[in-house]
Amino acid sequence: MAVVEQLIRSEQDGSVSFGNHTLAAKAKLEDFPHGGDLYKVKTFQTMTKLEKNGMFLYESVPGTSVNELKETAEGMDFRVEGNEDAQITLGLKDDTEYEVFVGGGSIGKMKTGFGGKLSLSVELSDMGEVDVKVTEV
Repeated sequence: MAVVEQLIRSEQDGSVSFGNHTLAAKAKLEDFPHGGDLYKVKTFQTMTKLEKNGMFLYESVPGTSVNELKETAEGMDFRVEGNEDAQITLGLKDDTEYEVFVGGGSIGKMKTGFGGKLSLSVELSDMGEVDVKVTEV
């Protein structure tokens, strides 16, 4: 299991790992420094949320554990794990089209609106970790 016991941590490759989908009670950590930015994480069984410099970056319902989240100019990629299938919302660029890959296969193209949010569903039950990649088209 790949939960992040300390709620959030910096990885050697410059990515960030966060969330603990096994917690029965809400836990949060604010002002975590990583790569010149400040992160805030809230996590437990029913929800995981990540903010970067006060801006929305990631949310899942129910809660998930996320490993090696990397942001690029074209999008982001990460590995996600949870006890149940999850609805994930990502904070990306406004009014931009992205291709979304889950488990190595494309699930199609999606466009963000004015708020830059993109929502997708990921099957996690009994799957272990699942790779997610979102790339600007």
